[in-house]
Amino acid sequence: MKDNKDVKKDSEVLAEIYRNAQLALTSISDILPEIEDEGIRNEIIREHEEYERISGEAASLAKKYNLELKEPGAMKKAMMNMGIKMNTASDNSASHIAEMMIKGTVTGITCLKTSLSESEHCMDEEIKNLLCDLIAVEESFETKLKSYL
Repeated sequence: MKDNKDVKKDSEVLAEIYRNAQLALTSISDILPEIEDEGIRNEIIREHEEYERISGEAASLAKKYNLELKEPGAMKKAMMNMGIKMNTASDNSASHIAEMMIKGTVTGITCLKTSLSESEHCMDEEIKNLLCDLIAVEESFETKLKSYL
């Protein structure tokens, strides 16, 4: 059994789910104007819809449990935007867009799976279900995006 200080609180896990979805939404909003390939554009739009759903469910759970969720900081968003603009300026091919999106997705999966393994035995069931849903969604995105490489 893990020491209590090693176990993330439900509020921290829910905040992580929300932050993950919000950062993904920001990245997608930043990258969409740069995408010319219709196939990957449609995939990224579909992903945006899924992140919107997850974000909404996290917000609903936060309201239910009287928790406050914070938006990712403006500086972080600005840095992401600048990175995307620089990365797509010389190469906005479908394969490069997919590679960029996969990197972000894998980072998210890694963080979320760490949270799950650290706290799954003592996590609120609704929060755990949403966390597992987001992990599954991101793993499916990774698989789909790999087809553009």
